[in-house]
Amino acid sequence: LPAERAAAILTQMEPDEAVDFLKETQSAQKEAWVAHLDEATRQKLTRLAAYDEDTIASRMTTNFVAVEEGLDVPSVMRTVVREAADHDEIAVIYALNDRAQFAGAFSLKDLIIARRDTPLNEIIVRGYPYVYASEKISDCLQLIEEYSEASIPVLSPDHRILGVVTANDVAQLLDDEMGEDYSKLGGLSAEEDLDEPLKTSIKKRLPWLILLLGLGLVVSSVVSLYENVVAKLTLIMAFQSMILDMSGNVGTQSLAVTIRVLMDELKPGDKWRLIRKEGGAGFFNGLILGGIAVLGIGFYIYAVKSYDALTAFGISSCIGLSLVLAMFISSLVGTVVPMGFKKIHIDPAVASGPLITTVTDLVGVVTYYTLAWAMLVHGLGL
Repeated sequence: LPAERAAAILTQMEPDEAVDFLKETQSAQKEAWVAHLDEATRQKLTRLAAYDEDTIASRMTTNFVAVEEGLDVPSVMRTVVREAADHDEIAVIYALNDRAQFAGAFSLKDLIIARRDTPLNEIIVRGYPYVYASEKISDCLQLIEEYSEASIPVLSPDHRILGVVTANDVAQLLDDEMGEDYSKLGGLSAEEDLDEPLKTSIKKRLPWLILLLGLGLVVSSVVSLYENVVAKLTLIMAFQSMILDMSGNVGTQSLAVTIRVLMDELKPGDKWRLIRKEGGAGFFNGLILGGIAVLGIGFYIYAVKSYDALTAFGISSCIGLSLVLAMFISSLVGTVVPMGFKKIHIDPAVASGPLITTVTDLVGVVTYYTLAWAMLVHGLGL
């Protein structure tokens, strides 16, 4: 498009969407488009673009209507009718005091049904929620959700309205937050998409993979400490992956539940209740699966591998007990680790699936081979 036409389109766009577009586009024409904007639009977009991406102000729009609280209802109605041509967001109207500071808000519905002689002060909601421009998106998102207003004002430190966050903005914020958490749960440092360059994807994934490689080496080193056990009972190696898989599965399940619960502020009593619940779920699930493993694996070793009954069910009992302990401990790990991250003000989603799985692998290995050494080598003398 000609620069003049592109600038006209940008002027008609929602200011926050225009800023997002200008930030994301790779077009060499970007500077030409901005140069053809009128001064007011250019200043507005420049001001919005100056906010950090993780602050709520970076998601606000300047498309709102504000009136002086001292006006009467007919005057406000005329103002709204006049402003409606330039502003789509008129469901909520904001009131300003004599110092041009935010004083409250009222709905268009309340304005319409108010009588002509009704003082504006009677329909203004003084306790209307607001956020400050410098607040982090993650910190104020819950507040915005709880109030469920059509829009919420974003204020400067001196309590002046800089813009508003609309319900559509909140929906987009929630989608972005879930996408970011999903990426972290997958062991990624940030979201990826199909159009992202290969080099950028490698940079995002590599730090986590290096960390997980180091943890994997720790797991392998622990396994090597039990070489004498494996040398005497090579059969137990066949069931190692089952122990590790089940401990990883329950750890990831507890992680998912905990991160979901941690989205709300928890009281200390609620945290202990969550730990008890997840630990109990891991223990009793482990007890059931362990019982199945004792019978099923014991019969398999006895009938297929031709071991005597004592050895067969001794090995299966070791596997069953390992399942109980590994699943119980892993469910606690999947709960306590994200809670610990939250406590030190780190996003609990950083306790990603791959990280928890690697940690629970370590739990499973130590549990399994320690029990094999104690029960089978020293206990039964196998």
